[in-house]
Amino acid sequence: MVIMAKQLTKREQIERSLITTYRKGIWSPFVLAVKKYRLIQSGDRIAVCISGGKDSMLLAKLMQELQKHGEVPFEMKFIVMDPGYDKKNREKIEENARLLGIPIEVFETDVFAASVAAAGDSPCYLCARMRRGYLYAKAKELGCNKIALGHHKSDVIETTLMGMLYGGQIQGMLPKLKSRNFEGLELIRPMYCIAEEDVVRWKEGNGLEFIACACRFTQNAQNQNAFSARKRVKELIAQLKKENANVEENIFQSIHNVQLDTLVKYKSEGKERTFLEKFGESGGLNKPPREKVLKTIENT
Repeated sequence: MVIMAKQLTKREQIERSLITTYRKGIWSPFVLAVKKYRLIQSGDRIAVCISGGKDSMLLAKLMQELQKHGEVPFEMKFIVMDPGYDKKNREKIEENARLLGIPIEVFETDVFAASVAAAGDSPCYLCARMRRGYLYAKAKELGCNKIALGHHKSDVIETTLMGMLYGGQIQGMLPKLKSRNFEGLELIRPMYCIAEEDVVRWKEGNGLEFIACACRFTQNAQNQNAFSARKRVKELIAQLKKENANVEENIFQSIHNVQLDTLVKYKSEGKERTFLEKFGESGGLNKPPREKVLKTIENT
């Protein structure tokens, strides 16, 4: 008697691909980040935050697989904050959640409208802050002690470089941090070691389609070819990779290998420190008075 092999469903194929086809690029780096940065402990109740994009949807599937096959027991809630999506985007999120077997809990806010009304032509920063606040509050309401976000390795690399080129500071993106405004809550980034190109391979290899940024302001700005610092940094990294394939990894490792003794000034827990302290001096690095700056400019 011939026994026919079981035909896998689309969902089962996607789940299996994580630990077979995409094991090297996705599953192994995911497990590495969870263990290396000690992101999940026994008894955790984690709110997995889903925006509807490829990154957060992949995060949800990885967390499900870890819960099924991992050694550390933990609980999860899959939360989707609707900040004002149009009907098409909302339906796409719900459709993908059903396809992937993710039991999402949707709650509605007016973040899109409120951020545009308050910030006008530059609502993105306020929008991000408001969204994060709503997610923390919802996680707290659900009895969670952690929220998980879908930031990946490429986000970490780009953010580090953006800070230097456009913010005048050296600032990384931590794999986990404690909330300042919601006591007892931590934010974790389990995809910290996964490159975006591998996320794209997983998406395209499984024939999946997800929403991009669903903010109407951003969509309009993109249509007008508005400048984007992140997009420019992506382009710069891609260009540099043609000359040196290790550029991304070098930037990533740089925030794991900071030489504080070589820095002129840095902050730790809000307190400013300078190299002059080693010489018994405390001043000398403050910005000159505005009048002096203007006079210097006039004389050059």
